[in-house]
Amino acid sequence: MTITDFDLVLFGGTGDLAMRKLLPALYARDRAGDLPDTARILCLGRDKKSQEDFRALIEEKARPHITANSLESAAWVRFCARIAYVTLDASQADSYQALKAALRGSGEINHIFYLATPPSLFSTICKNLQANGLATPHSRVVLEKPLGRDLASAKEINAQVGRVFTESQIFRIDHYLGKEAVQNLLALRFGNILFEPLWRREWISDVQITIAEELGVGGRFGYYDNSGALRDMLQNHLLQLLCIVAMEPPVSNSGDAVRDEKLKVLRSLKRFTPTTLGLNVVRGQYRGGHVDGVAVPGYRKEADANPESRTETFVALKAEIDTWRWAGVPFYLRTGKRMADSLAEIVVRFKSVPHSIFAQNNSHSAPNCVVIRLQPDEGLHMNLMAKMPGDGMRLKPVELELDFREKFKAARMDAYERLLLDVLRGQLTLFMRSDELEAAWEWIEPVLDHWDHQDSDPFPYNAGTWGPAAANALIGRDGLQWREEALPEL
Repeated sequence: MTITDFDLVLFGGTGDLAMRKLLPALYARDRAGDLPDTARILCLGRDKKSQEDFRALIEEKARPHITANSLESAAWVRFCARIAYVTLDASQADSYQALKAALRGSGEINHIFYLATPPSLFSTICKNLQANGLATPHSRVVLEKPLGRDLASAKEINAQVGRVFTESQIFRIDHYLGKEAVQNLLALRFGNILFEPLWRREWISDVQITIAEELGVGGRFGYYDNSGALRDMLQNHLLQLLCIVAMEPPVSNSGDAVRDEKLKVLRSLKRFTPTTLGLNVVRGQYRGGHVDGVAVPGYRKEADANPESRTETFVALKAEIDTWRWAGVPFYLRTGKRMADSLAEIVVRFKSVPHSIFAQNNSHSAPNCVVIRLQPDEGLHMNLMAKMPGDGMRLKPVELELDFREKFKAARMDAYERLLLDVLRGQLTLFMRSDELEAAWEWIEPVLDHWDHQDSDPFPYNAGTWGPAAANALIGRDGLQWREEALPEL
């Protein structure tokens, strides 16, 4: 799909996201020749700055986030020439006249408004755009997370933005969906016939989805303490990955066809009850420990921390999907900070062979599994049993590995690069629809309500480990183990 001429407007254009992610991603696509020659980028901020001062800020804040081997002097100069700074107070309607004057008015030019701001400003910005005649059929709006704190606030955001823009103009961004490995998960499932007959309850034992971080909250305690792992990671990133694993084949790769199937998964998730919540959901909070041999403080001892905070930095839960394909197959979701390793992966584990004819000769038999690694090294792994060299039929687990970076030598796109290109093309497949967002919050909300009424702390776990012991007990009740605990000695 061709990218037509555009003016991209970055609300929060002087902020961390714009400097670390958005401007470097746009530079990469400009260097690759994806942007029309006349396309422009307008960065908005409240402080009065000259164009020269803003260019100096970009040099200081954005340029260091571009890798040395992709930074070309001529390409950088050309890219910076696209950028203009506009002083604007997003909360004041009359301040938008400066933006209106800076935008090109031709009806053939798409105006794309990227709201890299707190969600409390989403409604105000959209109303002010409308009041100044800037919300047109050629406009698109991009919403950064967090998209609400609960179902009510998510519905309010959807309603307020929806009064100004149609659903086809709204791009709710989740950068995990832009990762190369997530795209390859779609290719694995719907571009090959190999797995489809096996991708169901008759053959699959369980599915594990993990997003783990070695880092703590750092200087983001104020934001994180108001969010927690459930809102920050599980409600969006992990549930979106679950949907792609579990969805039925869509009729096409178009936006609504894919999102229709993801919505069906979210609506099929078995609802928690007060009884099942206690058994199937674990929340934890890291305390002091060691990561890579370095002593790190506990959550309550981080800079500016609340020493009595009960905010979870870890959550693990068991989900079930009430459909013919997945009935009875547990999905284990897990995310946390200050974990033993930084990784994001999906593990689809198949059932054991019904009868092993090699049972007397083997002590290391393991079920087959497919591992989709999202980070740090994107790739696909398949675990199979193979005969060891020598006399006798002694089997051993072996791994077939596809390293995407090694296999495909071409330069790889950052997640924000891919998603920004889709915004510019008007392609909605990788963006959440309003009913998806609300269905995810509807399923998560009983957990939030349960924790709000609990008079107990999260389970503690030492920094540099895989979380609290209760998470092992959660999966252990089903006779299973988390992947890192179950890996055989090869």
